[in-house]
Amino acid sequence: MSRPRFSTVVRSASLLLAGLATLAACSEEKPAEKPKTEVSRKTPAQKIPLGKGFDFYVLSLSWSPTWCAGNDAAGKTQQCRRGENNGFIVHGLWPQNDRGYPEFCRTREPDRVPDNLGRTVLDIIPSMGLVGHQWRKHGSCSGLSQKDYFAVTRAAWERIRIPAEPQRGGARLSPDAVEQAFTAANPGLDRKGIAVTCEDGRLEEVRICMTPDLSFRPCPEVDRAACRAKSIEQPPIH
Repeated sequence: MSRPRFSTVVRSASLLLAGLATLAACSEEKPAEKPKTEVSRKTPAQKIPLGKGFDFYVLSLSWSPTWCAGNDAAGKTQQCRRGENNGFIVHGLWPQNDRGYPEFCRTREPDRVPDNLGRTVLDIIPSMGLVGHQWRKHGSCSGLSQKDYFAVTRAAWERIRIPAEPQRGGARLSPDAVEQAFTAANPGLDRKGIAVTCEDGRLEEVRICMTPDLSFRPCPEVDRAACRAKSIEQPPIH
């Protein structure tokens, strides 16, 4: 058998070395990554802390200009200061029973609401004094910690859609018209679960009844305490 030529051997060796180099380079490459599944940015709804020791809540929305007209006409407080543009604010979230309501209950929580907690709700309860009073009189009867009580208070506020009218005030209207506006803006809210109150012929509050998990519900006793005037003034926002 004849031997292969030297040039042929060299060429074959070169091809073999090139092939080995290619294989080595391929083995060093990182394996292709699987496409990542996009993580949803939607945060699951937070679970509402459930209170105990009462039948339902009353979310009291105060028409701030009425309170300011009778208590701070000079606008010295944050709630009434010109430029704050406070209309409906949260007066409080009140634990209520079908008959009567608890107040100033004994609790292991402190009477005083810490500033760092109270300031988290000043956008909806624009007074540290009111924040503290609501906790002592009503929140203490919720069976909740201070933190959870104010978390539920905010959740209740966010549950409600404030209708476009009455929003700025400055007119006379009937309590019935206010109720109609709120029930129209909030599906599921029945006329038997809302009460409009008045003071000295002015719109005072809108009180909305909610279950402990913040569903709307009827409340005959609250409804019976509603304003019976045919027409009331709604002071304007300054």
